[in-house]
Amino acid sequence: MSTRAADGRPVAASDGHSPAPAAPTAAPTADRWARWRWLRHEWTGAIVGGLLLAVALTWPTMRHPASTVPGDLGDPTLQAWQMAWSGHALVSHPLDLWHSNTFYPERYTFAYSDTLLGYAPMGALGSGFEAALVHYNLMYVLVHALAFVGAYALVRQLGAGRWGGAVAGVAWAYAPWRLAHAGHLNILSSGGIALSLAMLARGHGWSLRHGYRPERRRPRWALAGWFVAAWQVSLGFGIGLPLVYFLLAAVLVAAGCYGWSWWRRRERAPFGRRLLLADLAGGLVFGAVTLLLGLVYLRVVDLNPQAVRSLDWTEMFSPPLIGFVTAPADSWLWGEPHAAAREQLSWPPEMALLPGMALIGMAMAGLFVSVYPVRQRIALGLGVLGTVLLGLGATLGGDGDPGYLTLSRHLPGWDALRTPGRMMHWTSLLLAVLAAGLVTAIAESRRPSTTRWTRLLAPAVLLIPLALVTLEGVNRTPHPEVPRPPAAMRVADKPVLLLPIGGTNDLHYMLWTTDGFPRVANGLAGFEPATLAQTRTAAASFPDPTSVAYLRGIGIRSVVAMPDRAVGTPWEGIAARPVDGLGITREEIDGVLVYHLG
Repeated sequence: MSTRAADGRPVAASDGHSPAPAAPTAAPTADRWARWRWLRHEWTGAIVGGLLLAVALTWPTMRHPASTVPGDLGDPTLQAWQMAWSGHALVSHPLDLWHSNTFYPERYTFAYSDTLLGYAPMGALGSGFEAALVHYNLMYVLVHALAFVGAYALVRQLGAGRWGGAVAGVAWAYAPWRLAHAGHLNILSSGGIALSLAMLARGHGWSLRHGYRPERRRPRWALAGWFVAAWQVSLGFGIGLPLVYFLLAAVLVAAGCYGWSWWRRRERAPFGRRLLLADLAGGLVFGAVTLLLGLVYLRVVDLNPQAVRSLDWTEMFSPPLIGFVTAPADSWLWGEPHAAAREQLSWPPEMALLPGMALIGMAMAGLFVSVYPVRQRIALGLGVLGTVLLGLGATLGGDGDPGYLTLSRHLPGWDALRTPGRMMHWTSLLLAVLAAGLVTAIAESRRPSTTRWTRLLAPAVLLIPLALVTLEGVNRTPHPEVPRPPAAMRVADKPVLLLPIGGTNDLHYMLWTTDGFPRVANGLAGFEPATLAQTRTAAASFPDPTSVAYLRGIGIRSVVAMPDRAVGTPWEGIAARPVDGLGITREEIDGVLVYHLG
């Protein structure tokens, strides 16, 4: 039975027990879709796009992550060990973090090089040789993604649009000069610089385009910016120390400008107690991390005076001006065309500093056409010029003073930064900011399209600068296979000495110890501790009574010798040396000799 509504439409009658069911609404569906709106958010796209781009532009790093490394078989094996050791130590025995299993019996051995300590959480996810390689390769890809996201976030905060952010992110993260450091994860790990600056600027409501806007202050972002800056410093002073001095200078300048404005207007500009507390708390954490790490490195210098290097090293690594427009050999686009220019460089890995031809061109145009105010563009241009002059090191004016060497003589810790060309981190970042201003101005100058073809062509014009900086970032980096640890290491009593000693052999040994982290006398760093030099000399004649007595005296319980690596070293032909009457035993496992000293 049915009844009719007032408007005459038939309506189902009630059965007298319950009301008729209501018609379904779209509200639940709308709520369900609302939960997934974050998938369309700008920052979701930036992060996902940054990750996909990193996998593509570092390819083939992720093809065989458990057996190969990008670059060479030197520093990458050291840094894979560093990540693994820091993760292992923080989980198993954090109080011994700085006293690693290498360079036995020395102390504070983990601080013999930049530690990459901030990557310890990745190193703690697993254990063993293959895990160490996988972690290293993952971080190699992720540091490029972080550099892209950091630069994108920075220029967006400074007032650039999305197209400008994309161009700046790619140009900075994949600048051709970075390809010379494919084997130096500590140098590539600079994404925290841009990201921390973006967070600090957002937290303080400041941008290049609009200046200081108190209503946009976000104390939590400021606090997060200080934390990210502290994390960046934990990856090593080689890249982190310039950030320390930049932030210190920025704080002094900002305080001075704030005070000047207050004095001139006789009215205090809004700042806020919460933001002040965030700055104080974040700055305290940042300063504490910097100070604690600095004290550890100073302790290393106290124990090893030979670790101090003279300014002769800075002079040796100072690039000529042509280096700033010369690409490294691993650049797919510019590597071969710039071969003749590289021949003029005494040390191309630290002197081929091209930030990108397209980036230089866009940055120069950005000085004249940009969304940034004129005075901000002038400041950016002066920043580029200043960082280039610092990057010249000792080649500036013939002696680098005033310049980079002046800072080395007067700023604490700067003398340890012996490679002036790494100022390119800051040069290329400033160039990227200028380029983003230009691209944003072009994007915002488009008038509303009236035809289908103009709507399609407008984005295509903006794709050109993005395609150019992407093309300049394409690599031809080699990915050699890493030698695997011999089975003989598993039967050796600890502590162990591995022969032959020296060079990349020691770097491979360090990586091999990620299977259980046995204590070894071997190691390689920027300097040689006294005990390792003594061990190398004493063990040159091993096995004989003198060498056996010395090794026993410092606590070595076994020696693992690899004859196939000993050609041309004092241990060539070691398999033929007798062990009779020495009180030791020898066994051979897959061509590797294990000597048990008892």
